[in-house]
Amino acid sequence: MATVKQTQVEAILGPKFKLESQIREHKLCVDQPANAGGENAGPTPLEYLFLALAGCIGTIGRIVARQKKIELRGMTVKVAGELDVEVLLGKHSDTRAGFTGVTVTAVIDADISKEEKEAFLHEVDRRCPVSENIRNLTPMRFEVA
Repeated sequence: MATVKQTQVEAILGPKFKLESQIREHKLCVDQPANAGGENAGPTPLEYLFLALAGCIGTIGRIVARQKKIELRGMTVKVAGELDVEVLLGKHSDTRAGFTGVTVTAVIDADISKEEKEAFLHEVDRRCPVSENIRNLTPMRFEVA
């Protein structure tokens, strides 16, 4: 039987672009840079998305390393992608609003071969819920309360 974990966050939008959220003991903020009309009070939603992916890769990496008895001293995870900002600004709608692709580059600090590192990263990616949600269509429902 599956063990199900529910995840939920709530964020409140202020008068400009700044959103604030309290998650457990952590106060988080989402904002836009000043040159985009924000206050530069925090990362953008897209930066948080990439941070969530990097964080998941690192977390699952630690789990996989422990299970496979790999001495993982650390990892540096870089996430990059490009998107057409004209779509999110409403200037056109003939392309998708999301990234055209996402590249995850991991520097794995462990005494294993390059091939073993590639297999390790593939296993981490396979088990990472954030990666899986980005890669595959996840049903979404929007409601007005």
